[in-house]
Amino acid sequence: MDKIISVIIVDDHPLVLNGLQFILRNTKTIDLKGCFISATDALAFLEIEKVSVVLMDINMPEMNGIDATLEIKKKYPQTHVVAISNLNEASVADRMLQSGASGYLLKNIAANELIQAIKDVDNDQKIVSKEMQAAMEHRKTEIPVVTPREKEVLAHLAEGKTTPEIADLLFISKLTVETHRRNLLQKFNVSNAASLIHKAAEMKFI
Repeated sequence: MDKIISVIIVDDHPLVLNGLQFILRNTKTIDLKGCFISATDALAFLEIEKVSVVLMDINMPEMNGIDATLEIKKKYPQTHVVAISNLNEASVADRMLQSGASGYLLKNIAANELIQAIKDVDNDQKIVSKEMQAAMEHRKTEIPVVTPREKEVLAHLAEGKTTPEIADLLFISKLTVETHRRNLLQKFNVSNAASLIHKAAEMKFI
């Protein structure tokens, strides 16, 4: 007998919400626990009800899907979040996945693909729509545009300097250094300083 997977949907578009609801309510292996038009309502629900998979829109009022995912993964690390969005931008998908999402799907996905994606993430797999995979692969080959200040921060990071040291050397605040560092990670499509330095060296930035 197939495992029953508990799911909630978070999306502020009634038409999308109704469509997803129809698909999931007619799937025997899915237990649809609720539908919410705001992330704050969904978070309140998760305080009282355990859920396996959250289908999460990104652009929503009050709290966006990226911030909501961070909150969910902090409080309920066993809960899988899957972005389901119209945004086919690699940078948005990167941010969502870095926030702890287990997948990124576009809203043009077929019903059977959606059901399979839910099963996959429930089995601790990562899933990304084929269109998004192509966009993200394309982005990886692009040469990032780096500002002169970011190049300075990058050079100091490569020398092993800490955030406070870089702030002192460049006469800027530690917060500004962290902002530049975060922007560099995003531009080079990496998740940590070691990978950043390695990739930047490969691309002859340092």
